[in-house]
Amino acid sequence: MRPAPVIVYTDGACAGNPGPGGWAWAEPGGAWASGHEGRSTNQRMEITAAYEAAAAHAQPLEIVTDSTYVKNCFDNRWYVNWLRNGWRNSQRKPVANRELWEPFIDLYLARPGEIRFRWVKGHSGDPMNDLVDRLAVAACASQRPDAGAVPPDPEVLGAPDAARSRRQSGTPLATAPTPRRDPRVPDGHRLVVFGHRPPELGGYGDNPIVGGVRRLLTDIVAAKAELRPDLVVVTGLRLGAETLGAEAASAAGVPYVVVLPYPDAEKAWSETSRARFRNLVDGARTVVTLERAVPDDKADVRAALARRDGWLIANAEEALLVWDGEHRSLAQLHAKLLRRLGDDLWVVEPVG
Repeated sequence: MRPAPVIVYTDGACAGNPGPGGWAWAEPGGAWASGHEGRSTNQRMEITAAYEAAAAHAQPLEIVTDSTYVKNCFDNRWYVNWLRNGWRNSQRKPVANRELWEPFIDLYLARPGEIRFRWVKGHSGDPMNDLVDRLAVAACASQRPDAGAVPPDPEVLGAPDAARSRRQSGTPLATAPTPRRDPRVPDGHRLVVFGHRPPELGGYGDNPIVGGVRRLLTDIVAAKAELRPDLVVVTGLRLGAETLGAEAASAAGVPYVVVLPYPDAEKAWSETSRARFRNLVDGARTVVTLERAVPDDKADVRAALARRDGWLIANAEEALLVWDGEHRSLAQLHAKLLRRLGDDLWVVEPVG
């Protein structure tokens, strides 16, 4: 019989984007280690924490992480396409952080069936997740490595809220404004979906990238619903990631709310897209239309969509952003969401 896996929690922290970074892993009641990087990002530190945990344990291992970026690389086999495509992503661009992913994937493939991953929501009260968070933040601040045979007393690492200052924006979560509550949106924990339009997802029809993103969003929404039974997905229902967010909510059995910038927002779409839109609108718990007037020209359309995005950001308690990490307009949206939500922003890379 294969021995039971060792459970190891991991986390990464970064003060700035980029900025000084720190990582940590720890066994419940056992060994731990932490390290640093002078100029890093939160994603780099999440990868490094999980890799260092795997490299430090020769036995079967369950890595518990609050990073969907790390977990989904392996569970959804992103690495298969990366290797097949010569380390190019779905947009035919170089895979970000390849120098970290490559040795990690080599290690994972060299130990078939021995390394598995489990996701835990960050700052959800899990004592070990809180511990590795504090360890990573401490390493980020000190820029020194550390290790021990038993975990240190959490009290010497600072209060739990101190860890939340690891947000890439550098803004402590405690200073973020209270989410706005529009009375037209049903009560519940609001998860807003943003992301790429169809051209960046392989086209307007079903294709491997669209299918992969839809499955991934469905898995994430279902997992979040287990943690938050009152979860409500909120989507603007534009073609692309926002439409996939509504479909994922429907597939996961989670209610969703459609927020339209103005009436007949789908008027210029193809009949196929309009039929898909109407079907999703019919399945929504609530439809909110923010403005009564239809814009007169493209400039007014862009302004209305910007106001809609502002409304969604203000009303979000969590957000999913489908983003390849490079698209410029989404980079600006990512910065706004990060300032607003910090660790409650989840970035999903589109892969086929």
